[in-house]
Amino acid sequence: MKELIQNMPLQEHIKETFFRMKKVVKKQEASFDFQEIGIITSVGKNIVKANGLPNVKSGEIVRFKKGQLGMVFNLNTDSADIILLDEAASIGSTDEVERTDRVMSVPVGEILLGRIIDSVGRPLDDKGAIRSTEYAPIEQDAAAIMDRDPVNIPLQTGLLVVDSLVPVGRGQRELILGDRQTGKTAIAIDTILNQKKGDVVCIYCAIGQQISSVARVISRLKSSQAIDYSIVLVASGDEAPGLNYIAPYAATSIGEYFMRKGKDVLVIYDDLTQHARSYRELSLLMRRPPAREAFPGDIFYIHSRLLERATHLKKEYGGGSLTALPIIETEAQNLSAYIPTNIISITDGQIYLSPQLFQGGILPAVDVGKSVSRVGGKTQLAAYRQVVGDLRLSYSQFQELEIFSRFGTQLDENTKKTLTRGRRIREILKQNQYEPYSVLEQIILLLAVSRGLLDEVPINKISAFKKRIKEDIKDNFSGITEKINNNKTLSSDDKERLSYFIQEITDSIVKDTDYADAGDNSQEN
Repeated sequence: MKELIQNMPLQEHIKETFFRMKKVVKKQEASFDFQEIGIITSVGKNIVKANGLPNVKSGEIVRFKKGQLGMVFNLNTDSADIILLDEAASIGSTDEVERTDRVMSVPVGEILLGRIIDSVGRPLDDKGAIRSTEYAPIEQDAAAIMDRDPVNIPLQTGLLVVDSLVPVGRGQRELILGDRQTGKTAIAIDTILNQKKGDVVCIYCAIGQQISSVARVISRLKSSQAIDYSIVLVASGDEAPGLNYIAPYAATSIGEYFMRKGKDVLVIYDDLTQHARSYRELSLLMRRPPAREAFPGDIFYIHSRLLERATHLKKEYGGGSLTALPIIETEAQNLSAYIPTNIISITDGQIYLSPQLFQGGILPAVDVGKSVSRVGGKTQLAAYRQVVGDLRLSYSQFQELEIFSRFGTQLDENTKKTLTRGRRIREILKQNQYEPYSVLEQIILLLAVSRGLLDEVPINKISAFKKRIKEDIKDNFSGITEKINNNKTLSSDDKERLSYFIQEITDSIVKDTDYADAGDNSQEN
């Protein structure tokens, strides 16, 4: 049209008038507030179908007549399928639904620290409304490979068996899996409690859990003052599956805000088994084609795009990190089931909890043989690598030998020595819940077993030894502590000084019969 008018033999003032009028019309159109309002054509369990939203986007938030929220899930030729994020009791067919022109987002920022929220960012505590000025979409692209730094800084869990044998680094994705009631959540909560004196922001994301279980976790965080540097995001099993589905993505977006500010973040997803089931329920309701075990074909993708966002950024991009600890529940110790194998292939290692160890009172019930960290010793402090040595191999050999020793066969001296050392390693690796060890305490305990300084200590006095270590250590080794935290190796003098400290305690415990633990029924074979 523009070219046609320009080529017409008209006077200049007529052309100028035409283009001025065109600009006025465009300005008026821009000032109009057009609003798309659709009509609900059908209401199902936790989903609705609506017509009349031709420009709606996938993942966009829509609002219903009484303020309930929904998220667009499927885009069809002439309709949109919407998952509900609120109760559907008052939503009926022929009701109106309007667009909000924004994709699913959550509030982010320092204001969330110490708060308990739901998947949409609404408060669940009694601290008032969350007045955040910043929002982040729950679905974001993972950081590019060239924007990432290697994972080489440890995230201390305070658990000796994990920090020494299955170390976790900042920016790593380490899976925690095991049967029901084997202590999976306990490991995650202990890790949060151990960050009390550090600089890590912790996010606990409960997906499909019972309210009573989540309440116990929140109570423990509050009693330990860990809630001050934590954010709890709750999508309970009683709520709509849509809230369970978006929960881990919302938690990750909140964590990414802090990561880009240069902080280290720990996100715990408890658990992704429930997340997969919620997604399966929604997909079947939407009549998406089912695949193996009725899960949709993209079940792997929903978890891979989530966990891929865990990383350690380069300094020019903030230098922060986001560490992911997803939790998976297995059934009858079946590690080769569909969802566990999916998550295992995505993550950088796994901590497997054995029901046999749990029932035997060996807590935390970490099965060292089936647990692995693919990042490995690169994330450990130098002092750990000095004192751990072949501890993992020795302990694995002990577990194999212990099975054969039960048959009452004659054992040679080397085998007896391996069994003696192995039983003490097992006792040292036992740890009470909510009692994390400091780095120095762990180094001392590892040095004691690796040098054989506990070989003469009776099994039933090992717990007394660990207690004395905590009581007597105080500030006697501040120089060694500083050296360990600065990732420096221990000198031979440092090792001798620590060994002398250990020997003093073991001598007093062996001589004093009052240190015997009457409640420990362990027997020396």
